[in-house]
Order: sequence, then C-alpha cells, then structure tokens
Amino acid sequence: MSISVVYWSGTGNTQAMAEAVAEGIREAGADAAVMEVSEADAGVLSGEESFALGCPSMGAEQLEESEMEPFVAELEPLVSGKKILLFGSYGWGDGEWMRDWAQRMKEAGAVLVREEGIIANEAPDEETLEECRAAGKELAENR
Repeated sequence: MSISVVYWSGTGNTQAMAEAVAEGIREAGADAAVMEVSEADAGVLSGEESFALGCPSMGAEQLEESEMEPFVAELEPLVSGKKILLFGSYGWGDGEWMRDWAQRMKEAGAVLVREEGIIANEAPDEETLEECRAAGKELAENR
C-alpha cells in the first residue's frame, strides 16, 4: 500500500520537500505516491493510515486558497486517528501558518509525525531536506 504525499507548490520549494519526504518513505521500504493537490482525492486519502501534506505560506500566513485550503477543509473531518506529516516553505513571517495548520489537524484528531510540521525559509537547504527524508521514513515505519 502506497503512502500519499500531496502538495501545492508555486515556486518548486514545497515540491522539493515533497520529493524528499517520498525518498524517506521509499528508504523505509514503502511505496510513495507524490501528487499535486489538484490530482488528489480527499475520500481516497482518508482511506490511508498515514500520509503527508505540503503547502507553502501564502498571503498573510495562510494555506494556498484556491486548491489546498478547500482540499484540507474537505479532508479535515476525515483525519481522526491518521498519522500525518505537514510541511512547506515560506518567504516571510515566522511560520504561523504551519502552527495554525498543525493545531487544526490535531484538533481534528490527527496524529502528527512532527508536532509543528517541517518548514523551510525559501528554498529548503540540505538540512531541511534531510529532515523531510527522516520524517518520511518515520511516517512509513510507524503506520
């Protein structure tokens, strides 16, 4: 069974993080299905025990509004008991969007692999990509 890594990326930074998460999942011996949020189905994703979601900070530190926010809103009532990894990049602010997103998922009953998600300021550096790989591996090993 494959672990989905669903993301939205405007500049490629969050996509690079998604690919690193998938590398970690594969290193742990599981299959990873990396897809843009426009290709994802919340109903299908809710059938998985664990998955990863990535989105950069947009506007006033919020999720991307046209695709990712509606997807997360649809998924939110279906995440109770699911193991989820959240990740994304930002260009300004201090990561409030990720703390808010993590809190939202915890309140919906999700079990987060990283309590406050993984964030990168602009393009992820090698240390951040390694953290993404490690978290992907943990996601696969603890399902």
